[in-house]
Amino acid sequence: MAEVASTRTLSLGSPSPIFTLPDAAGHPFSLNDVRGPKGLVVAFLCNHCPFVIHLATALADFADTCLAKGVGFVGINSNDVTRYPADNPEKMREMQRTYHWSFPYLHDESQAVARSYFAACTPDFYLFDENLKLTYCGQFDDSRPNNGKPVTGDSLRSAVTAMLAQLPPISPQRPSSGCSIKWKPGIEVPPFRG
Repeated sequence: MAEVASTRTLSLGSPSPIFTLPDAAGHPFSLNDVRGPKGLVVAFLCNHCPFVIHLATALADFADTCLAKGVGFVGINSNDVTRYPADNPEKMREMQRTYHWSFPYLHDESQAVARSYFAACTPDFYLFDENLKLTYCGQFDDSRPNNGKPVTGDSLRSAVTAMLAQLPPISPQRPSSGCSIKWKPGIEVPPFRG
């Protein structure tokens, strides 16, 4: 289980890239479909990554809390399902059922959306305000598989709380880490942003 840090990030204040992606059943969802009146969390996830599985149950509760506060929540799976069949759409449906994810879980088959967000790993979290400007890009919390720290969602929760209170973005913002996005052969990986 090689851990990769999220280092390809949009700059704070950047607008959310626009997308329309299907869920596992093929129903399309656009950026406007998933945004809430007070903001949006975009989470790059997948089915087989132990870092995602580690927080999957807590993520369900966190997403429900966000939705109740008017902050939309969407999961995006950008992994190459040809080489990693555990991430295929049928397994995405199983993931939603197993962990009671009520949020849309979308399939980025072309990987263009992951590239537009400069996503690097699963999980990777982006928080946008009501105007869809980036206020946070980083980890869910300090917990990782086998590090003994509880899964709390404290980092992302603090970012959402600050945004809803119209406070400046939290600082520092610790990058997420997890499994690298499984890029298709020949796909140009997004450049690093400093």
